[in-house]
Amino acid sequence: MRNYVFIITIFLFASNFVFSQSKTLHNFKAKDIDGKDFNFSQLKGKKIILVNTASKASYTPQYEKLEEIYRKYNKKLVVVAFPSNDFLKQEPESNKKIKSFCKREFGVTFPLMSKISVKGEEIHPIYKWLTQKSENGVLDTKIRWSFQKFLIDEKGHLVKKVNPSTSPDDEEIINWIEGKSF
Repeated sequence: MRNYVFIITIFLFASNFVFSQSKTLHNFKAKDIDGKDFNFSQLKGKKIILVNTASKASYTPQYEKLEEIYRKYNKKLVVVAFPSNDFLKQEPESNKKIKSFCKREFGVTFPLMSKISVKGEEIHPIYKWLTQKSENGVLDTKIRWSFQKFLIDEKGHLVKKVNPSTSPDDEEIINWIEGKSF
C-alpha cells in the first residue's frame, strides 16, 4: 500500500511540474501597436526580452539600448515592448502617438504591442503568465515599474526577471543572449 501511495505522489508531483511548464509565451497572442494580431509562436527559436515601457518614465532612454541590442542580435533575439500607463500615468498617449515617438526619438524597429495593463484587475494575460508561478512555473513577482524586463528562452519559457533600473546592455543580459552563463 505504501508503494502505491509513493508512486501516486511521484506521479502527481511530476504531472504538476509538466503542467506548469506546458504553457509558454508561444501560446499567447496580443495586438501589436497597429491593432493587428501578433502570435508569439512566430518567435520560436529566438530568445526574447519582453519589457513594459512608458514614454514619460525616467527609464525611457532605455529604448535606445533595447534597439541597439535588438539590431546587434536580431538573428537570435527579439525585443518586444508593451507600453503601459500603470505607473504614475507615464504613458498617456495613444498607440499611434507611442509608435511615432518611439520611431522618431529612438529609431525603434523591434515589435511594439498595443498599450495594456501589466498589473491589477485589467492585467493582460501575458503579464498574468509572467508574474504568477502557477502560470509560468518559475516565479511569482510583481511589476515594479516601467522597463521591467523578462528574459524568455528559445522555447518560450520564462528564464528570469530583470529590474527596471538594469540597463538592457547589462553584462548579465548580454551574457544570456550570447549563451554564456548568468
